[in-house]
This record gives sequence, C-alpha cells and structure tokens, in this order.
Amino acid sequence: MAHEPGAVGLSTGSLDALQNEEMRKVMDVVDNLRRTGLGAILQLPQLVVCGDQSSGKSSVLEAITEIPFPRKENLCTRFATEIILRRARVETVSIRIIPDKLRPAGEVDALQSYKWTINDFTELPDLMDEVTDLMGFGKADQANLRAFSRDVLSIEIEGPHRPQLTLVDLPGLIHSENKQQSKDDVEIVRSLVEDYIGNQRTIILAVVSAKNDYANQIILKKARDVDDKGRRTLGIITKPDFLKAGSENERSWVELAQNKDIEFELGWHMLKNRAEEELSFSLEERDKSETTFFNKGRYRDLDRDGLGIAPLRKRLSQLLYTHLKRELPHLQQELNEKLKATTKELKGLGQSRSTPREIRRYLMQLGQDFQKIAQSAVDGHYEDKYFGPVLSNEPVDHANNTQRLRAVVQYSNLQFARQMRLYGAKFRIIDRRDNTTSPPEAENSDEEDETDTPSAATSAAEAENSGKENEKESPSNQAYDEVKSLQSTKTREQAIAWVHEILQRSRGRELPGNFNPMLISQIFWQQSEPWKALASTHVDRIAKYCAVFIETLLPHLGSPEVSQQIKIYKVKPALERRCKRAHAELANIIDDKQRHPITYNHYYTTTIQKLRNKKNAETMEKLTKKLGREIYTKTNNLVHHVDTTALIRNVADGALELDMDKFSAQEALDCGTSYYKDERKYFINVVTKQVIERCLISGLADDVISSVDFGEMTDEQVCALAAEPKTIMQDRLRLETRHATLEAGQEAFRSALGTFW
Repeated sequence: MAHEPGAVGLSTGSLDALQNEEMRKVMDVVDNLRRTGLGAILQLPQLVVCGDQSSGKSSVLEAITEIPFPRKENLCTRFATEIILRRARVETVSIRIIPDKLRPAGEVDALQSYKWTINDFTELPDLMDEVTDLMGFGKADQANLRAFSRDVLSIEIEGPHRPQLTLVDLPGLIHSENKQQSKDDVEIVRSLVEDYIGNQRTIILAVVSAKNDYANQIILKKARDVDDKGRRTLGIITKPDFLKAGSENERSWVELAQNKDIEFELGWHMLKNRAEEELSFSLEERDKSETTFFNKGRYRDLDRDGLGIAPLRKRLSQLLYTHLKRELPHLQQELNEKLKATTKELKGLGQSRSTPREIRRYLMQLGQDFQKIAQSAVDGHYEDKYFGPVLSNEPVDHANNTQRLRAVVQYSNLQFARQMRLYGAKFRIIDRRDNTTSPPEAENSDEEDETDTPSAATSAAEAENSGKENEKESPSNQAYDEVKSLQSTKTREQAIAWVHEILQRSRGRELPGNFNPMLISQIFWQQSEPWKALASTHVDRIAKYCAVFIETLLPHLGSPEVSQQIKIYKVKPALERRCKRAHAELANIIDDKQRHPITYNHYYTTTIQKLRNKKNAETMEKLTKKLGREIYTKTNNLVHHVDTTALIRNVADGALELDMDKFSAQEALDCGTSYYKDERKYFINVVTKQVIERCLISGLADDVISSVDFGEMTDEQVCALAAEPKTIMQDRLRLETRHATLEAGQEAFRSALGTFW
C-alpha cells in the first residue's frame, strides 16, 4: 500500500555515508539490472550473510541494515531472507515470496500472488508468521509441517536516504540431524548455502560465534571450498563478550581476528551484538555498548577498522564497490552472450503457433517460401542464400548438392544418356576385322555418337570413365552397375550367327535372301532389354533427388516437428503420387517400344547406307592390298600401283555371298542396328522429357506444398498439422520472458554508460 514519506519509523542517517556519488552510480547499475529480473538468469553481485546455526547471523544483518528482525529463532533462519535497499522519493516497504522453482506450478503461482506493504517494522513479526504459514511451515502454535524451505522472503525497502545494497540472510548450517531437524533438512540447508556462496559474484560474510570453537564451525570449510584464496570472503566474529577476559581462548580469537590463523584476503571483522539483557536496546544504544566493549582489554590492540558495526558498514561499502567495478564488465559480457544464445534458441522455435490463425499464417508463409525456393531450384536460379556455395569437391549429383536441383537433374540426365549409349544394348558387338566396335555399338551415324564409341582394345572400365572426372564416385553411375554387369560381348560373326538363329525361327513366306520384317523387331526387342531397368533406375534416382531436396528445404523453412508433420501428411503422399505417375508413363513408353517398329527418321536409312558403304570400303581396301604393287617412277618416287581391270573383276566376284541365310542375317543385323540407334535417341529424349521433366520436375514447387492448400484447410486440420506442442509453447514463453529480461538488462547497461563509463 502507498504511504506518506517518513511513514516507516526508522532512521537511516548512519547508512547515508555508505556510498559517495560514484559508488551510488555503480550500485544503480546493479539495482537496475535486479529490477529487470536479471537475477534469475545471471549471477548478480550481492552480500550473503551465512554461518552455523545460532552464530548471530540475523543480528549481524540487523546491525548492518538497521532493520529490527523478529527475535524468534525458529522463523528467519528457516529460509533465505533477501534485503533489498533502494533509493526512491517515497519510503515504502514491500514484501513478497520468491517460490522455490521446484515447487509445483500451482503452488508457484499461488505464492507469487502474495505481496504485502507495511507502514512500520513493528508489523514485521506478524507478517513473518503469515509468510511461514504460506510456505508450509505451519503457524507458531502448530506442529511444524516442514523445517526448511528453498523459498526466499524478499523485503524491498525504498527511501530517499537508502543505499543501493542487497544482503541475504541464509539459514544456519546444521551440524547433525535431531528430532526437530531431519537428515533432509540438513541437506536442504547445506545445498541452499552452497548455491548462494558458490556464486562467484557473491561477497561471503562468514559469521562465526565466539561461543564455539571456530575449527568446528562448518561455514569456514564451506567458504574455503568455494573461495580457496579468500578473495571474496570476509570473516565476521560475533559474541566475543562470552569469552573470558584474559583467557587463552580469548587470545586465540583475537589472533583469528588479526588474520593469523585462517587467512582471508578480505580479512576478519569483530562485532558485539546485543546481549540477552540488551534486547530492548535501540540500535543507537547497541552501537554505544559495542564501542564501550571494544575499548577495553585485548581489543584495544586491534585495528579500529576491524571492530564494530560502523567500520563494518564502511568496509562492506568499499568491498562491494570494488567488487562491482571488477565484475560489471564480465557481467555485461555474459549478458550479451546469453542474449545472443537466447535469441538463437528462440529463433530456432520459429514463428509462434498458438492459435488457428497464427498456425494458418505460419503454414501459408512456409508454403510461399517453399514455392519460391523450389521454383528457383527447378529453374536453375540459385540466387537465394539457401543454395549456399558451390561444392566442387564432390560429384554433381552427390546428396549434399541436391539443393541445386536443376543442376543435379541435368547432370543425371546426361549420365543416363551416356549409360544408355554404353550399356543400353544387351550385346556389345566387336568387329575383329579392324579392331573397332561394330554395330550396334559402332555409333558412327553421327559425330556425337562416335565420341562414346570404345574400341575393342579399350577396356570397359576405360570406356566407362573416359572424360568423366567424377564418374567413379557419382551415385548416378553406381546405380547402373547391375545393368552393366548383364551386358555381354559378341564378335560380328557371333552376332550374325545370333541373328541367323532368330531368322530361322522367324521365317515367313519371304523369298531366299530376304528376311521377315518381324526379324527387325526381334533383334531390337532383345538388344533393348536393358532399357527398362536403366530408365526405371533413372526415374527412381531423380525421384529420390526430389525427396532429398524437399526434406533438406523444409527444416530450413520451419520447425523440425512441423517439417516432419508436413513430410508425413503432405510431401510423402505427393511424391509417391508423382513417382507412381512417372513409372506409369515409363510403362507406356516401354509398351510402345514393344510394338512393331515404326520410324520416319531419315537417319535410319542414312545409317544403313553408311554401314553398307563401310562394308564396301573394307572390301575395296582388302583387294587393293591384294592386287596392288609398289613401283618406282622415273623420278625415283615410290608409288602403289593397282590394276583397275583386275580390281573391278575381283570386286564383282568377291562381293557375292552365296549363303542366302547369312546374307539375310547380315542385312537384318545392319537394319536392326540402325533401327536400334534411331529408337535409342528417341527413348532418351522421351524419358527425360515426358517422364522426368513432365512427371517429376515440372510443377514440383506447386504440387507438393501449396500455400493455397494451407489457406483452404479447416482450423482442425491446420492445428493437427502444425499446432505448437505444449512443451514448445512453454519453452517459447520461457525464452521470450528471458529474452525480454536480457534486453532490459542491456538497456540498463546502455543507460548507465552515460553516467558511469
């Protein structure tokens, strides 16, 4: 509740000297960071009062802050109490509970809803009773339901003369379990203290009581475990008035205060808290009693800066200021790193999808982005950053290159065409007469085919790899190994014999020396048997490239779980449908291939004539070698002379083939070879155009994933497809809250730059 200035009945003039102006500016930075809630993300600098049970921690905190805490021992020490002192125009005291993050969500929400304001610190004891009841301890006159809690009581005090300071009083460390404190309680307190003092930005105020041997007080070991150099630990000795004046025990405690036994870089400080008979003393009376005590006995020999509450306040102020000056740059760096990591993590969740409208908008945007990039890939335009750099160290059709879909398809089509020329024929026919590949592999009807023609002396492996740098590793070529292994070799004589067998089994009413037109069909059908396997393999290969392309693109556009859903319910059925259509189209083409031969391409007759001319040229070459002789001219030049009359007579006689079936087989082989070559060109074109391009590539950007389809879905359908899981929603809320807090922290640092740095 709001109240008038000065309503809180507490003087804080003695604290006003804690910080000069520069100190206050430094404190303002941390205070602003704490106001943003950054303490839940980063370890912020603070002072922590800790010690064993009954070591006088609460009295130390009371003396430092001048806040009169309730004297009931079973209250404050059962949970952490955070004291936040802030400057403001109006005096206010606000109290709230910071629930343990491991509590159930309902309990967390309930405890966070409680907030109080008080007008006077005399109201604090009653409020503490209410707080402990809410935390689950039960009321003072009831049996305790629990002994300790990880909940934090936060007391925020604002006023025009308040310093910027945060201190935390922790439950006292328990030596051993008993009837009131279980083994779990011992562990809870130990873990709680270790969490606080383990913060490398915490100044540890380790309180030890002179009533007990300091060697047996747990806090000293805990402090040295987390701060072995003692750089951020200040030892505070309480209750020295219980020591017998002049005793050996008193001397050992004085030496401890002089940093002669357990050494801390920050040293030690000694306080005298109010004795039992002094509980009614005001804070001013308490300070006066303390000063009187330290002005006698061995304490007169101690450094005045290490005795009493007033020097301690100044000492803590300077320690905290120096500590903050050192830690703030590291704190800012850590904040920036966490903001960067949180931004990346939040971006990884993608666009929010908590309502049907958000989900539909998300899906439609995903569809538009997909269509744009997919169409660019189909068209071969690779300007979008998605396509990345060119990977020249791998084959073109490697899986890592599939985002450049058009390039991969074009390369694979060329590989298919080449494989068809090399391995499309069932029989590879070798002509021994001139050591060259004879029909159907002669490929000499045009210049283009001749480049793929291996000689008899060229191994199949050399023919396969000639001029192809990446062919060995290329998936396109690896896929044809099975078909390649099925190809066998025949000499021309063996091929003629093979055709002769077909001729005898296909003979009709044709005259001797002629052949049944169906013989061409039989030769072609057998020679083209591998086509179906080669084409089917090629179709499956391109279909796989399309699938890999989409599977790679989807995670780039949307979250993993949505990509998986779209893949299952949209992409997979669409690709299966397109692949099925491609194989159906290929089946029709294969069926057409099995029909009676039809061609209107003049290359068919041209090829036949070239084969016959080649045959005649071979005959002429043999005769000229046989009939020719070498003579010297009058100028003593060597020339080759041929008797033309004898040559003509031998040509006429030698060209006759008396075996009519063999003659028909030779003619049929040449005609079958010519028709095979003509059909092979057609088959390559029709497979790449009608099957690959029409059925698999064309329309890929619109048919598989369409923003229009997403727009026409019902709310139930879009939610089923891309609704954000509850865990993702929770993660998003957590990250958005974290991100906002970190950004507010950055702004706090930026605001401080002009006044401090």
